Amino acid sequence: MLGRPYALMLTAGNVSDVKAAPALLERAGRMRYLLGDKGYDANSLRKALRDNGTSPVIPGRRNRKRAIRYDQQRYRGRHLIENAFCRIKDFRRVATRYDKLADNFLSGVALVTALAFWL
Repeated sequence: MLGRPYALMLTAGNVSDVKAAPALLERAGRMRYLLGDKGYDANSLRKALRDNGTSPVIPGRRNRKRAIRYDQQRYRGRHLIENAFCRIKDFRRVATRYDKLADNFLSGVALVTALAFWL
């Protein structure tokens, strides 16, 4: 279902979306479409998605030499994903990151996600 998290992964603040995507996709399992913003625009990621039978719905960056075609109708649903992040950040413990250790913080995010979306 669009807008519900299926896999969680914590990375450092300086890690780009494209570098973290393969590990996250492995955790998420099989899907028909991947909606992503321009931060996920990489030929290698698009190829990996297509090899797995997933259609990438990712707009191209402005500085691309050739424009990327994507399903704009499906991409409109990406606001539901952004709303999911807002819902998670409604919980003060996650928004302010009181936990010092990454494992504790990820556990808090998992708990909040379960409360907000699955219970």
